[in-house]
Amino acid sequence: MTTTLKQSRQTELVTALNREQANALVLYLNYKKYHWLTFGPLFREMHLLFEEQGGEVFATIDELAERSLMIDGKPVADPARYLPTATVKPSEGELSVREMVEEALTAHELVIGEMHQDADAAAEAGDIGTADLYTRLVQVHQKHRWFLKELLKKGDNLVS
Repeated sequence: MTTTLKQSRQTELVTALNREQANALVLYLNYKKYHWLTFGPLFREMHLLFEEQGGEVFATIDELAERSLMIDGKPVADPARYLPTATVKPSEGELSVREMVEEALTAHELVIGEMHQDADAAAEAGDIGTADLYTRLVQVHQKHRWFLKELLKKGDNLVS
């Protein structure tokens, strides 16, 4: 092992990175579903918002995987391992646009909470690189949460 992390801490950090990598892929796939299946008076805006937010989440997958490698771990590489590793649930069934937004919001809140804990664990382990990655990526999820919350609180019944 070439890092200065103790083996037990390194394993813990890689497990968390793998979880967030899997979460990012599941959330991305959920966003693609929302993008393809959105409808209604805000179709264009929601179609584009889901595409934009999904693309930003997709961009985090490689960063999380490469961070695992940087600390001498292994990323989630087998497609069959993504769902069992993720805590974000895959979207299922037909949803209203409001339900799509609520589902995405719930996923972001989960990821934000986990990344806060993961950043603390990384900092405590002395892995400032991983802590910094979480600090940066959590801001992506916070921005997405903000946009989604704004859609839900307007009360104009356009997202229903």
